[in-house]
Amino acid sequence: MTNVVPVEPFTGEWYPGYKPEFFDFPYVVDAPSPFKPGDEQAFWFLDFHWSRGLTPLAATLWSADGYCHGTQSASENLPLPPGRGVTCRFAGTHLYGSPIPEDDPREINARAQRLARNLPHFLQNFTSIWEAGRDELEDTWNYFQGIDLTKVPREDFPKLLHQARRYHKRAMEIHFAVMYPMLVNFLSFYGSCAEMGIDTNLIGKFLQGEDTKIMELDRELYKLAIKAREAGLSQVFAENEPENMRQALLAHGGSASQWLTDFDDWLQVWGHRSDATCDVGVPSWIEDNTNAFGNIKTFLMKDTDHDFDAAQRNAIEEREAAIEAARSGLTKEEQAVFDGGLAANRAANFPWWQDDHNFYIDLKVMLPLRHICQELAARVGADDKNDMIYLFWPELLEVANGKPYAGELRSLVADRRQYFDHWFHKRAEMPKVLGTIPESVEDPVLIEIFGINPGSLRAVQNPDAAEQTQLAGVPAAKGRAVGVARVLQSSDELHRVAPGEILVCESTSPNWTPAFGKIGGAVCDGGGMLSHAAIVGREYGVPTVTAVGVATIAIKDGDTIEVDGTNGKVTILKRAADLAGADT
Repeated sequence: MTNVVPVEPFTGEWYPGYKPEFFDFPYVVDAPSPFKPGDEQAFWFLDFHWSRGLTPLAATLWSADGYCHGTQSASENLPLPPGRGVTCRFAGTHLYGSPIPEDDPREINARAQRLARNLPHFLQNFTSIWEAGRDELEDTWNYFQGIDLTKVPREDFPKLLHQARRYHKRAMEIHFAVMYPMLVNFLSFYGSCAEMGIDTNLIGKFLQGEDTKIMELDRELYKLAIKAREAGLSQVFAENEPENMRQALLAHGGSASQWLTDFDDWLQVWGHRSDATCDVGVPSWIEDNTNAFGNIKTFLMKDTDHDFDAAQRNAIEEREAAIEAARSGLTKEEQAVFDGGLAANRAANFPWWQDDHNFYIDLKVMLPLRHICQELAARVGADDKNDMIYLFWPELLEVANGKPYAGELRSLVADRRQYFDHWFHKRAEMPKVLGTIPESVEDPVLIEIFGINPGSLRAVQNPDAAEQTQLAGVPAAKGRAVGVARVLQSSDELHRVAPGEILVCESTSPNWTPAFGKIGGAVCDGGGMLSHAAIVGREYGVPTVTAVGVATIAIKDGDTIEVDGTNGKVTILKRAADLAGADT
């Protein structure tokens, strides 16, 4: 029997003052909106990228320009035979996505033929295609970096806002236009390996061991921790919370002053990144140093430093051993197929790109618009520098064009802040899925990136999920670890994770990467073989299980758990409540 999780509880009024025309933009297939009657006929998954929820402006940017324009235009232009991209709905401030299927057999066949013609050209020219897109975005980033917003005439703000949004939208076009053909190429190789009897859990290993900009960022951050230790600052970090660290270091003086200079120099190179994916509502590390200080603080708690070079050597050795083992069981004809598929995937390496591109896109393309909004807030006398991100796009343009902010809009922003905070605290209660739940899904993005598979779908529908002590998921990165579970809602809390603890979360994105230099293991509700958690877990040698479905429901903060990343098993060994009772 088909299981339907009703959307009706989430079809009421959305943000105070919201009007449907606020999302009146051109779309390729389907437009975003709050949930509405009839949406229960589709399948909707809670997207782990925005566990805080999205402000009105952030909702406009990602849902309109990312999901609905980026994915739909890319899948139509490539095209993907069975799918037309992704659409989205909002339950409160929380975003749910849904794949848009292509059901017409004639169209599916025509799209498959077009894909067969287009894909070889992309694969042969992947490096130049990606580098051209990356360089275009970097040129635009540098344009915004060269603007002193405090000196921009008031009448120029509408133009600047349009430019900043176009930068974000163009980034989404480049992102998905590169991502989708790479994913198709990977899945073709995956299918060939499966047909030849190769363990598909090994395929991710065939492509690991490549360096990325995100890993380079992590290494440089770790070097700052080592410098802090060498400067005798470990005690300062141990005795102070991350949000107070700058003041503590300034008060300490001496070697701390030079270290802070080095830290600020590091921020100018690496700090243009936020702790969220394309979310204009979240500050960069330059604006808010808390997580950078917090990660350094916990790095200093480790008994031994993470050896990045050794981890990469191990990843390469494991890769070569896995390839050799796979080839040894094949016939000569099969080896030729395997070698050809492997070469194509190494030339256009999806796991490498999936992490590397985030430095240029996901972690910073929203920052110019954020900075412009903050300057506009100052110009109109807003109560808070971030008030403008609680406006929808048409409202923001009206303010930029001179509409008074005082009065109605100021009152709406106050109400919307309360609305956002209310739904922020409801995140743990949000259903993992809504609408008509299928037995399986075919969309490769949902399977390999979001980790939506028959096992995870069964798990999220289990009424006894919170009581489970044995969990199963995708064996994303091999190894076994036992430790205390640290259950986090967002990467804002990464400084809470002590060395050797097990990170438990909905899933990770690049803003979580520094944690992998200190954790003992990782367990995620979502994420497939090509998810960030799986890729980084393999590169850092951290036992990781993804696509558990209900990890954040079944595992409680402080539980002692075992992670078996080789077999995709998670066991709750001791409950935090029981441990607390034993201590009293």
